[in-house]
Amino acid sequence: MTEQFEVTVRCPVYRSFRVDQVAGLFDVPLAEKAEEHFRVEMPDLNGDWRIGLIVGPSGSGKSTIARELFGDRLYRGRPWPDDRAVVDCLGDRPIKQLAGLFTAVGFSSPPSWVKPYRVLSGGQRFRCDLVRALLEAGDGLAAVDEFTSVVDRNVARVGSAAVAKAIRAGSVGCRFVAVTCHYDVEPWLEPDWTLDMATRSVARRSLRRPALQLSIVSCKRDAWRLFARHHYLSGSLACHAECFLGVWENEPVAFCGLVGCYGKKGQKRVTRIVTLPDYQGIGIGGAMLRGVAEIEAERNFLLRITTSHPAMIAHVRRSPWWRVTGVAKHGSRLTGFKARGPIKGSHGRSVVSFRYASRAEG
Repeated sequence: MTEQFEVTVRCPVYRSFRVDQVAGLFDVPLAEKAEEHFRVEMPDLNGDWRIGLIVGPSGSGKSTIARELFGDRLYRGRPWPDDRAVVDCLGDRPIKQLAGLFTAVGFSSPPSWVKPYRVLSGGQRFRCDLVRALLEAGDGLAAVDEFTSVVDRNVARVGSAAVAKAIRAGSVGCRFVAVTCHYDVEPWLEPDWTLDMATRSVARRSLRRPALQLSIVSCKRDAWRLFARHHYLSGSLACHAECFLGVWENEPVAFCGLVGCYGKKGQKRVTRIVTLPDYQGIGIGGAMLRGVAEIEAERNFLLRITTSHPAMIAHVRRSPWWRVTGVAKHGSRLTGFKARGPIKGSHGRSVVSFRYASRAEG
């Protein structure tokens, strides 16, 4: 069900010599006030929907309509402190709630949570603004102006899919409306309704997100340099690790390193798996993990993974292709030594171990 929504905006015109010149040269009619009237179709904002989109070219009235519709609920961004970590700029919420929300919008990089906003990448800043808008909305409605306007289009699509996935899954409790001039986010955001300001009409539909086409190739150890600083525990990589690269849209987006399981013939374990921050939140890490496991299965190797990352644990637990083999709620202490010193254990962190299920089991 739709209804007509009308708004008139006015601003004063300040007369001057140059203003009169412009009016004369370009036949611009002058009045005491400039006025523009917008009449658009709108869905029932109290109806059954979760995600909306207001889209259209620059100057078409998107922000004007959004301000009239949502008032103070329209998030337009504001400065972040330069001397505080982003995780300290989001109120007194429990760290588990913040970690869950960062992960839900595709910002699953704890090393970046402890940095100030000013040093983060454009894609990371975009996701921090999303987290702030969603937190402020609570269980109500979050409307974000200039959505994806300051990030490249790959990041825009991935970020749109991440926030949509979180809202549909119930990880985020509010409704969400994106306001943008970029039409390319529509299939990735999968909105329940779209108001196109070019035609000033609303369409109710849920577009299907394009399928994720991830290519997995063997690579040299040097590829780890691109991913090392984004690993949540350590940037080191075993010198004998077998390495794989995940490629999407001709860009390297994920890395997986394997080593043998000591004393267990025919088994390997994941020692490092990383998705670049700008590409987190749409299932690339999970697809990479399963793809590598399938490659190893073809070679008659069983793949295992032990992880303490909440997002990875949650994904692998849900997957029918993995089986839990062990849970250590408080981790383990030091397990041995190597040339450079003691091997760090996982004491204080909840750790879960999995093995890849054979096709017969799946």
